[in-house]
Amino acid sequence: MTELKKTPLYPLYKELGAKTIDFGGWDLPVQFSSIKEEHEAVRTKAGIFDVSHMGEVSVKGKDSLAFLQKMMTNDVSKLQIGSAQYTAMCYEDGGVVDDLLIYKLAEEDFLLVVNAANTETDVKWLNDHNEGDVEIQDVSNDYGLIAIQGPKAESILQKLVNGIDLKEIKLFKFKENVDVNGSSTLISRTGYTGEDGFEIYCSASNAEKIWNDLLQAGAGEGLLPCGLGARDTLRFEANLALYGQELSEHITPLEAGIGFAVKLNKEEDFIGKKALQKQKDAGIPRSIVGIEMIDRGIPRNGYKVFVDDEEIGFITSGTQSPTLKKNIGLALIKSAYKELGNELTVEIRGKRLKAVVVSTPFYKRDKN
Repeated sequence: MTELKKTPLYPLYKELGAKTIDFGGWDLPVQFSSIKEEHEAVRTKAGIFDVSHMGEVSVKGKDSLAFLQKMMTNDVSKLQIGSAQYTAMCYEDGGVVDDLLIYKLAEEDFLLVVNAANTETDVKWLNDHNEGDVEIQDVSNDYGLIAIQGPKAESILQKLVNGIDLKEIKLFKFKENVDVNGSSTLISRTGYTGEDGFEIYCSASNAEKIWNDLLQAGAGEGLLPCGLGARDTLRFEANLALYGQELSEHITPLEAGIGFAVKLNKEEDFIGKKALQKQKDAGIPRSIVGIEMIDRGIPRNGYKVFVDDEEIGFITSGTQSPTLKKNIGLALIKSAYKELGNELTVEIRGKRLKAVVVSTPFYKRDKN
């Protein structure tokens, strides 16, 4: 049996009461207190997440931009130094290799942040298509990564940050060499919860200190350590795609609803562009929609969806929403049935239970 990988923060889990699970080969906390309590903390105050399992890949060299334009669905040429961009990598048939963030550190220096379970696949995919003056390096082990999310995230983190006003870091922007209580970090205004917040990239050796400093700084403001359970319910309410559920090698980015990250009009050919253009021209056959249960039941990943006796798709994610107190789901269904208000049924434990198509995201934060 292969031993599970551990993040630099693993030694702290036990004293914080974490319940851990095997998550894509990593021993990670599903919760510290309770999923609902942690979810509520992020929506109303702040939560802190260990996301050090995420993969980091360095792409450098004078041909790095041209290479990334070939590999990514988004237009990487639009990235400024100090900015991040959400994108996807596709196979030739339009299926998704991974969805990721690209950070532009310098003119010929990019950092790719990829899904943990896909890191090896992504690095191999990049290397298999490498050409020109491009150096690709998996630097995941060098990094600790901590996310602080929620309405109070900025005020808590600001207590530890020296020499910079965090308000200067706008959404999808970042600053390097930021001093967090003596530790040098890269701080970006990004996250996976639907709330305001930051992701703090630090050396693996500094991760424990930064985590503890943050918990101390937020102790009087309701900051809670949060696990994978709350991370999933938060991202789900905000309609943020999860690889392996809303996105996969069998689901294209257009079907998954992340067409905003697919720039079919960029001059450069990217892998999968022809297939995605063809799909768009012909009419996207399937769409991710939000559903709300009318009958009592919780839609879960993989449950079949029907209209009358026709099977039209399946649930990709679903839960009882901690914020809305409703049983809701995301479903990949035939596009003909995607209109708001359409009734359909979900097969739950052998019974067909009624649901209705509703708008997404289920939750949107008040930005005032």
